[in-house]
Amino acid sequence: MHPESDPQVASIHRTLSDMFARLPASQAQLGQRYQQQAPVLIERLRRLYGDQPDFSGWVTQLMSAVLAIAAERTDALQELDQQREQNKNWFADQHMLGYCTYVDQFAGNLRGVIEKIPHLSELGVCYLHLLPFLRGRAGESDGGFAVASYEEVEPRYGDVQDLLALTASLRSAKISLCSDFILNHVADDHPWAIAARSGDPVYQNYFYGYADRAIPDQYEQTVGQIFPQAAPGNFTFIESMQRWVWTTFYPFQWDLNYQNPAVFLDMVKALLKLANYGIEVFRLDSTAFLWKRPGTNCMNQPEAHWILQAIRSLVDIAAPGVLLKAEAIVPTADLPAYLGVKATAQQSQVNECHLAYHSSLMSAGWVALAEQNTEVIQRVMAATPALPEHASWLTYVRCHDDIGWNVLRQELTATADMSVQQRLSAVSRFYAGEGDSYARGASFQAADPAAVHGTVGMASALCGYASASDAHEIALAQRRMLLLYGLALSFGGLPVIYMGDELALPNDETYVLYKDKAHDSRWLHRAELDADCFASRHVADTNAGNMFAALRHLIRCRQALPQLATTQERRHIACADQALLIFSRGCEATQDAVYVVANFSERTAQLNLHQVGIGVDGEDDGVWQDVLTGTIYTQDTAAEVRLQPYAQLWLRQVDPVALESIGRTAQTAGDER
Repeated sequence: MHPESDPQVASIHRTLSDMFARLPASQAQLGQRYQQQAPVLIERLRRLYGDQPDFSGWVTQLMSAVLAIAAERTDALQELDQQREQNKNWFADQHMLGYCTYVDQFAGNLRGVIEKIPHLSELGVCYLHLLPFLRGRAGESDGGFAVASYEEVEPRYGDVQDLLALTASLRSAKISLCSDFILNHVADDHPWAIAARSGDPVYQNYFYGYADRAIPDQYEQTVGQIFPQAAPGNFTFIESMQRWVWTTFYPFQWDLNYQNPAVFLDMVKALLKLANYGIEVFRLDSTAFLWKRPGTNCMNQPEAHWILQAIRSLVDIAAPGVLLKAEAIVPTADLPAYLGVKATAQQSQVNECHLAYHSSLMSAGWVALAEQNTEVIQRVMAATPALPEHASWLTYVRCHDDIGWNVLRQELTATADMSVQQRLSAVSRFYAGEGDSYARGASFQAADPAAVHGTVGMASALCGYASASDAHEIALAQRRMLLLYGLALSFGGLPVIYMGDELALPNDETYVLYKDKAHDSRWLHRAELDADCFASRHVADTNAGNMFAALRHLIRCRQALPQLATTQERRHIACADQALLIFSRGCEATQDAVYVVANFSERTAQLNLHQVGIGVDGEDDGVWQDVLTGTIYTQDTAAEVRLQPYAQLWLRQVDPVALESIGRTAQTAGDER
């Protein structure tokens, strides 16, 4: 909607335009950005809060707060904003690499993280996601996701001055800091919750509270449970208030009521103030849950997207160098909306988040390993839509949460002897180590014993390191991990390493000894960085040294291939052998593509590159080189490519004359990889 097409909207637009026009010349760019964002911003705010008393006055109050915070942005951050406005795909090239970790598990505190920057730079990291480091709830805090203050650092990690020192050090190393911003809920000892508990009606309206079970029971009929064993139900009775409060996750995490415009305003202020500390990326936690509607599962509601779109517009005005990442672990079909991808031809495209987790691809990689069949990855690839401008997937192998299998229900198909439910259950049991399995993970909680359990465990344990009894089995475990990371690095997105994977770090079995962790098996893969393991990362013939060197090599190969940037084309290539996954990246028409070939089975696979359309017969076909090993395939030898168990090739066409000029000799494809 154009701001002038509705009288109320037009009036607000004139008021805000006048406000921006009165800014000093040094802030003129804010007015320009506002004019670009106004059509979406005002319309989304009107949809959300237009029926509220004095809506126009509230919008003016909101924009006044945004302008005040924008005026406090440092010169260094404003310069960064301008650079990124000029290159809006700065986070989408093949050099982007992320790293995800807890502060204490990685380095003790924020100052310790500064000391670890050389390690991150050596890996090639330019995006660091530190899991919650704001002040968390006293006692149990869901790993910091129960936030008691958006303005303070967790005292164990340091203070705001330490955070400022960290962001400045990271910026000097060209690493962007990503922080969790928990949108859906706050801790029960957050000042808003404390005020609500004490009877303050203003802050009671920041949450959902019910005097009896009538409405909660209606919602419970359609709303699922996140932690059915550790925290069943979605409502918690607060004795001092004599009310049932909505608590989607744990009883000490109170859901925020975004139907109240004051909540939206205060959360925007909190985010922009954190951006002024130098945080460059925000992982918007639990975005799917932001709006409650009776008769639904209260996930992925239209209003949740309007909230995110309005936040994006405000960030683009005040801090355009900042990225927003949607933490929406939902089926592939529900995911594109969080990037602003229009659902129908009649809808206009609206910017939402810059990044979204491709959780379906992550889960599909593990399923393919367990089944030794890439069908589900192929289906996920087919269901993955084209990205809008200036957006990217976040691709990964593991994270701090469990691996959820149910996101794949739409892509999986029943087989002759197994239903979709049975296939998912079999995969879950496989990674829990049941039967003839190399994996040593564990099942995560589920409401129904017959339901599909999520999976927890470090990637190394799930890939077979923990069960390996000899060097051969360790080598297979390493290949499995590299295969999954190869998929994350080559698919097209911003790939992220989970802390410790670069060292093949094992499970942390000791979590059961700690009262505040024992109930949550996700701590199995929230291991502390082992000092001896870290010290051996450059030592050959150790698990840590071998993995570190191999993963660094994979990353460096990616950095040399612009075809693997997010913006490049991707095409799946059919193959009769379902254990093999083959796809191209880049422009095939100009013979500039890279072809990824991956063997997800424990057997040696044979492949004729000509039959799958790689190097088809013709005098211009040239010679093919595997970037990862340097192995050359000629027109004659490309018909008999052999891939060892869990091996991968990244093939590109090269000029045979150039190869001869530097003395390279083509190897036969009969040489087994």
